[in-house]
Amino acid sequence: METKVVNIKNEDVGTVQLNDNIFNTEVKEHTVWEVIKWQLAARRAGTASTKTRAEVRGSRRKILPQKGTGNARHGDRKANLMVGGGVAHGPHPRDYYYALPKKVRKKALKGVLSIKLKDGELAIIEDFTFDAPKTKNAIEVLKNLGLENAKVLLVIPEKDENIIKSFRNLPKVKVLVVEGLNTYDLLNADKVLITKGALEKINERLGQ
Repeated sequence: METKVVNIKNEDVGTVQLNDNIFNTEVKEHTVWEVIKWQLAARRAGTASTKTRAEVRGSRRKILPQKGTGNARHGDRKANLMVGGGVAHGPHPRDYYYALPKKVRKKALKGVLSIKLKDGELAIIEDFTFDAPKTKNAIEVLKNLGLENAKVLLVIPEKDENIIKSFRNLPKVKVLVVEGLNTYDLLNADKVLITKGALEKINERLGQ
C-alpha cells in the first residue's frame, strides 16, 4: 500500500510504501476495548485509602455499661457506626495492573492504525526538527497542516527535546516516541502524524 509524504509546510515530497501487515488489518471492537481497559487500569494510581477501627486514633474505653441503660451494646468510639470512627470495607492502596498478552496488544495497535489510515486521520510527514524549542514553530507547523484546532498525536522515531518542548505547551497535541505508541492515544487523537523515521521503527516493532 502506497501513501503520500508531506513536509511541515504541507507540500507533497514523495510517497512511501506502507506494510499491509500493519496498516491494512482488521480488529474486533472487543479486542480494542480490552486493550483500552487494560491501559487505563495500569494508569490508575490506586492510592485511595481509609482507616479501619484498628487504625483510628482514640480511646478504647467502652462508652457505656453493657447492661441496664437501655442503650445499644457499644464498645469504643472507634467503631464504624460512630462519627469519626473507622471505615468498614473501605478502599486501601492497591495495584490495578493486570497482565494482557502481547499478541492482543499488538493486534489492537495494528487494527487502530489501519482504521486511522482508512478514515483519513493518519498522515506520514517528512522528518523534521527545530533549531531551538519554540512553541511558535510548533503552532506554525499545525497551521500549515490545517490542524490548529484538532487533537493531534505526533509520533517521532526518538526523543528530540526541541520537538517535545516546542509542542508540550499546546494542550491538544501529544508527542510520543515509537516505543510509547499505544492504542489509547491513537484513538484519542483526531489526527495522527507519523514521521518517516518513526514509520521505519513501527515496521521493526510491529512488522513481524
